[in-house]
Amino acid sequence: MLVSLTAIALVASLALALVNNATKGPIEEVNKKKIAEAVAKVLPAYDNYTIDTVQVTTPKGSQPMVRYTAVDANGAVVGKALEAWDDNGFGGKISAMVGFDAEGAISGYEILSSAETPGLGAKADKWFQKDGKGNVIGMQPGQADLKVKKDGGQVDAITGSTITSRAFCRLVQLAYQAFQL
Repeated sequence: MLVSLTAIALVASLALALVNNATKGPIEEVNKKKIAEAVAKVLPAYDNYTIDTVQVTTPKGSQPMVRYTAVDANGAVVGKALEAWDDNGFGGKISAMVGFDAEGAISGYEILSSAETPGLGAKADKWFQKDGKGNVIGMQPGQADLKVKKDGGQVDAITGSTITSRAFCRLVQLAYQAFQL
């Protein structure tokens, strides 16, 4: 019985390793495409962008954050996009690409991953957009911390999803912190 179970475990492990190896490349390509599309969606019109990593201070200490700096044909910076996250959404980690224009106003965002409740917290993908009830587009986090109204801020929280809304505001603040570096 021990030999049979060991053989089954080895065969299953080998099969999993082969599947992982076969799907690793395509998954990386899909993720790169998703990131490139998110950068294009959240930034003002640009000709090219560079990628670098900056260190930001989070409740867990210093963390690296990827920053995409967009420039026009003359090389002038037109905006920056940052992959930001918050680990304390209702469903856990929420990550988003947040774009800022050259002056630091939010130019757009795209939710990259979230495990928020469908019909409630999952509304974050549209709720804070320009035509959404909690519109943050055009706001400048440098002038006042982005917070939900329940916490004394200026952002309408998603109805029934204050925890998700708070997490979203925190991740935008984190992105703005990296924008300034």
